[in-house]
Parts: sequence; C-alpha cells; structure tokens
Amino acid sequence: MGAHLAFLDESGFMLKGTVCRTWAPRGLTPTVRQKYRHDKVSVISGLSVSPKRHSVGLYYQVHEKNIQRPEVLEFLRQLLRHLRGYVVVLWDNGGIHKGDPIRAFLKQHPRLRLEHFPGYAPELNPDEGVWDQTKKALANGRPDTAEELRSFVLEELEVLRQSQSHLRACIHTSDLPAFL
Repeated sequence: MGAHLAFLDESGFMLKGTVCRTWAPRGLTPTVRQKYRHDKVSVISGLSVSPKRHSVGLYYQVHEKNIQRPEVLEFLRQLLRHLRGYVVVLWDNGGIHKGDPIRAFLKQHPRLRLEHFPGYAPELNPDEGVWDQTKKALANGRPDTAEELRSFVLEELEVLRQSQSHLRACIHTSDLPAFL
C-alpha cells in the first residue's frame, strides 16, 4: 500500500504588494498606489499526491501572525484528518519543523513520516510553485487592509486548489525528478 506524499511550506504576503511588469497603452505608464504598512498574512500549505490515482490536492491555513511550531502542528493534524493511510511529508529544515514537540507528535501519529529537503534547496519543493502562482496572481493589486489581503489570498488559493493542471504544474516546474 502506498503513502500520500505531501510537500509543505510557509509563506508571507505583505500588504505592500508585489509590483511586476504589465501592459499599458503607449505613453501611459501604469501607477499602483500603495499604503506603506507592515501588515501581513502568513500561510502554510501542503501539496499532496495520492498514492493510487496520483491526484494532486492543496490544503492550507491562513494566519495573521508569523507561523510557529503550534501552527505547524495544527496544520499536520488537519492534513492527517483529510488524508487516509500513510502520509510522508517533505519540507525544509526550518527550526519550526524540528524539536521535541514535533518528535512527540510523530510518536502520537505513527502513520506520519517527516522527511527534510536538503538545505538551501527550495527549488526541490513543489509547494514553492503554490507561492509563485499565488503571488503572481496578486501582483499589482492594492488591498487597503489586512482583511482585504487575506480575502485576496484565500480567493487565489481556492482558485488554485480547484485546478489539477495548475497544481500539477507546481510539481513539474520543481527540480524534483519526474514521478507523475
């Protein structure tokens, strides 16, 4: 019997948005006005691949503050509630992914196995594609409040979650060897 693979990562979205190149009529340079505030939204997500059908799923949680170990543990609980059978999580070597609370959680959940990507290798994690696609979709936007930013992020993540082709693109554009 196979195991679900789940690629996990965290990211932050600042109220001061990302600006990227865009189209405009000749001579009319577009202007994006922004309020310079430090509000942000933090998101943890997991891109899962099922063992039998090889379907790809996206799970996420949004937080108003930086994600710490308790939020990671809660996300792992949520992931285990949704995925049946064994689950292998692949993630980076972040400090919030290690320590006694993580080891205790593993002892309580024997169907979960945690594996780390090599250090400084974000290009191997397909979940980085989730952040790339979401941040590109939000580029040149102008939310005025943290709540608007949260709504935009949730909306874009939900659009991504509904598209098998976009989720598969996250896997195919990573530097992992082809397996789907």
